Amino acid sequence: MATADVLVDAFDRVRSVVHSTVKGLTPAQLEKRIDGRSNSIAWLIWHLARVQDDHIADAAGLAQVWTAGGWSERFGLPFDETETGYAQNSEQVSAVRVSSGDVLTGYYDAVHEQTIGYVKNLVDGDLTRIVDDSFDPPVTLGIRLVSVISDDLQHAGQAAFARGLVTKN
Repeated sequence: MATADVLVDAFDRVRSVVHSTVKGLTPAQLEKRIDGRSNSIAWLIWHLARVQDDHIADAAGLAQVWTAGGWSERFGLPFDETETGYAQNSEQVSAVRVSSGDVLTGYYDAVHEQTIGYVKNLVDGDLTRIVDDSFDPPVTLGIRLVSVISDDLQHAGQAAFARGLVTKN
């Protein structure tokens, strides 16, 4: 199995969890915060998509789907358009509201499409390229991709768990 095949499979798995988690939920269910402080499904899916969009676009030298694809306007969130959700406070988490799950999956699908378009052509040698030298040691493309996949799957799993709680009744 080639490097690109492994990466495509991993990102396809994220997409599958995103879709199965969001499918059929109402805006109220997507925005529910289980204990009043936890992250909502809407925030978790938005955040994982934003981080993937931000990190992949940067590594690939592409424009972010969030701005280039008009998703920032569609969501209409009260944040700077560069916001990814990292270290947001409770009030900011509550501000992530959606008109439907289709908005979340639509944005994620657009990010996924750009991601797959990039990773499907990568070869082993590409993974050693430094993409962020602000860390010690510098971050390679391979480490960045694994980090995004790991973060995405953790947040998608959290959202799936929350789905189980909001649909329990």
